[in-house]
Amino acid sequence: MSNDSNPKKIPESGCVLLVDNDKDRIEYIENILQFIDYSIEICTDIDQLEAQLTALSDTECTSIAVGPGLAADQIDRLVGLTDNVTPSPALIAIADASGNPAASNRAVPFLATMELPARYEVLADILHKAQIFKEQQQTPKVSKRPLELFRSLSGNSRATRQINKMIEQVADTEATVLILGESGTGKEVVARKLHYSSGRRGKPFVPVNCGAIPGELLESELFGHEKGSFTGAINSRQGRFEMAEGGTLFLDEIGDMSMPMQVKLLRVLQERSFERVGSNKPIQCNVRIIAATHRDLERSIEENSFREDLYYRLNVFPIEMPPLRDRIEDIPVLTNDLISRIETEKRGSVRLTPGAVMALTQYRWPGNVRELANLIERLAILYPYGVVDVKDLPEKFRIGMRSLPPQATDLPVVQASGDEPETVVTVPRLPSGGLDLKVHLNNLEMTLIRQALDESEGVVAHAAKRLKMRRTTLVEKLRKYGLQRSNEASII
Repeated sequence: MSNDSNPKKIPESGCVLLVDNDKDRIEYIENILQFIDYSIEICTDIDQLEAQLTALSDTECTSIAVGPGLAADQIDRLVGLTDNVTPSPALIAIADASGNPAASNRAVPFLATMELPARYEVLADILHKAQIFKEQQQTPKVSKRPLELFRSLSGNSRATRQINKMIEQVADTEATVLILGESGTGKEVVARKLHYSSGRRGKPFVPVNCGAIPGELLESELFGHEKGSFTGAINSRQGRFEMAEGGTLFLDEIGDMSMPMQVKLLRVLQERSFERVGSNKPIQCNVRIIAATHRDLERSIEENSFREDLYYRLNVFPIEMPPLRDRIEDIPVLTNDLISRIETEKRGSVRLTPGAVMALTQYRWPGNVRELANLIERLAILYPYGVVDVKDLPEKFRIGMRSLPPQATDLPVVQASGDEPETVVTVPRLPSGGLDLKVHLNNLEMTLIRQALDESEGVVAHAAKRLKMRRTTLVEKLRKYGLQRSNEASII
C-alpha cells in the first residue's frame, strides 16, 4: 500500500480492494488492474480491509477481490463487514493455480470467480458486473420513475409517434376506444396510458380478459351477483363494472366473448346501467370502456361470431397497434425501458452491445413486445449484471445477422467532383431507404477498433496509438461495445 500522505486519486473506472497475502499474486493482479485503469488497495488481512472500507467512500470501492489463502474465520468476517456496508461492494473470488476459488467449500455470495492468468475479456466482464451490481444498490439522486411510466408506449418510430398522438387526442374525451393488433403488441399498455392521461386517472383502472373467463362465469365477473343466485354464491359480490366506477374498464380480448354476453354488454353500453346476477335492481354506472382484441372483428361479423351493433358501439375511436417487426426503430428504446423495469423491480440487470441490439432488429418477432420482454428477462438471468453480445443471444435471434452484408458499415458510393479542378473523388451515398445514423456510426467505430486490435495483436495500448486516442478511452469503448480479444490472449 502507498504511504503517500496525499489522498490517492481514484480513476473513473473505480477501485478494487484486494485481500490476499501471496506476494507474487498481489503483484500480478496489481499490474493487470492498473493496466485497465483501475486503482487497487492491498489488504493482507481483514483488519486492514475494515480500515480501508472505512477510509474509502462508498463510490470509490466497486469490488473486493478475495485471494484463495484467506482463512475460514476471515471469510466469515469479510461477509459480515460487507453486509454492513451500503451499498455493499461485489465480492470476487480469486482462483488458485489449481483453479480452486477462495472459500470454495463455503456458502459465500461471490459475484464471480477470477481465474489466473486473467484473460482481458473475462476480467473486463467481471469488473463491469461488479460496477453495475454496486450501482443498483445506490440511492438515485432523482426520484425513481413511477410505475405508470413503464406503462407508457416507448419508441421513436413514426407509427409509435402517431399512436401517442392519437392517445393524447382521445384521452380526455369520453369516447369508447377499440384497440386492435396482434397478441403482445402492447394493447393493454395503450389502454393504461389512455386512463392515466385522462381526467379519470384518480379512479380505478380495471382490466378483465374476456377470453380467459368461461362464458357462464363472465356475467358474474362483469356485473357481480347476489348471495344464493347460483350454486356456490355464498356471498354477494361486486362485479368489474362496480369496481371501475368513475374510472376505466378495459375489456381485453373482447372478440372471444360469447354471443349471449355480447347482447348483455350492448345493453349496458346503451343504458349505462346493469343488474347483478340474481337481482332485478338496476345499478347506474359511470365507466369508460376501452376494448381490445387480436381478432379481425369485421371477419367475425361475417362469420356470425360477433354482433355488428356491438362492433359499431365499441369502434368509436379505433387504434391499430402495428407489430414490432414494422417498428424495429423502437427496439433500442424498448430494450432500455425493459431493462430499467427489471432494475426497478430489483430483479437484476443486464446490458446489450450495439451489435446485439442490431441483431434483435433483424428478427421477425412473432410474439411482439411480449417476446422481447421475455428475452430481456432471460438474458438478465443468464448474464446477471453482464454484457450481452451477438454470440450470447439465443440461436434464433442470430439468424438474421447472417443475411447482412459482411461489412454492416458499407454504404453505396458515387463519384463526385473533388476540391481541386478536374479531380474526382468517391463519396458514400445515403441509401434510398435511409439509415439509422447512430447505429451506422457505432458499427463503423466497432469495425475500426477491431481492426486496430487485430493489427496490434490485441495490445490495447498499441491499438490506442493507432486510433490516436488515450488507452483509458479505448478501454471504455471496449467495455461499451463488449469487444473482446481471443480467448487465448492474456491481458499481459
